[in-house]
Amino acid sequence: MKIGNLHIDGITVLAPLAGITNLPFRRIVRKIGCGLVCSEMISANGLTYGSPKTQNMLASDADEKPVSFQLFGADPAIMADAAVMAAEAGADIIDINCGCSVKKILKGGAGSALMKDPEKAREIFTNVRKAIRIPLTVKIRSGWEPSGKEAFLLARIAEDSGIDAITLHPRTATQGFTGISDWTLIAELKQRIKIPVIGNGDITRPEDAIRMLTQTGCDGVMVGRAAMGNPWIFSQIHDLMTHGRYSAVTIDQRFSAMKAFAAASVAYFGELNACRMMRSRLTWLVKGLPGASRFRESITKIRTLEEAGGLMDSYFESLRNEQD
Repeated sequence: MKIGNLHIDGITVLAPLAGITNLPFRRIVRKIGCGLVCSEMISANGLTYGSPKTQNMLASDADEKPVSFQLFGADPAIMADAAVMAAEAGADIIDINCGCSVKKILKGGAGSALMKDPEKAREIFTNVRKAIRIPLTVKIRSGWEPSGKEAFLLARIAEDSGIDAITLHPRTATQGFTGISDWTLIAELKQRIKIPVIGNGDITRPEDAIRMLTQTGCDGVMVGRAAMGNPWIFSQIHDLMTHGRYSAVTIDQRFSAMKAFAAASVAYFGELNACRMMRSRLTWLVKGLPGASRFRESITKIRTLEEAGGLMDSYFESLRNEQD
């Protein structure tokens, strides 16, 4: 897949997920085989106003590249300034959020609110496009009603404004993550515009990605929540496309990923903060395994990386013994 002048190795993209797709998680997913990773959504206002917490979200590493930083905001000038900051911080792509339907975001006129104000969206697109030289993308929903009319209009505006690719999550703003995404809108959008279209929504297994590609003709597939428990889904999609089959994730693969994720999180967030987060996030990678509930209970109070490592060692040793 090619976005602007950037070649992506493969057709898989990690969706921006608030509170999830931070640097440690992106590094793990990229190493496993995802073609393009995306940051969690970043406030343009927070960047330009100098919020340390927001500026820390621009942290990047060479081993995660290429990486897309997603920005949200409603002021064209501020969005342009924030895009420059993100590009200078190492972003390979800037993505504009026109899909978030969280009330706090909508109240500020950002996210899906821009689908109700296409002229404001146009102004944001053109200002950001003029400000940066790296590829620029936008992520949208089907709109506020299910026909996709608002999505098609915004996509045309985006293409005319120099946007290099569009991701469509074909659920309405009011649906959130409920109901079923309407892939027919992805297929129709692909017919309406010339720039690459990335499909998003209801990809829970590698087979779903192949079905989306076949049914819609989209150029790439974006995976979100399914990657939390199965980051190997990206390599599995690649293997299924290339070889017609893929392998189940082994215990050793899970163990190695969990160890790396914990260590990377400690390095990024500090030991205590990372361990507090790991109390819930390590459980993503053991979902469905024997004794997962016992492991989940055992890590609820971890405070050090050493303690977490010991519990992981013990749990996975018990799994290996069961296999023997």
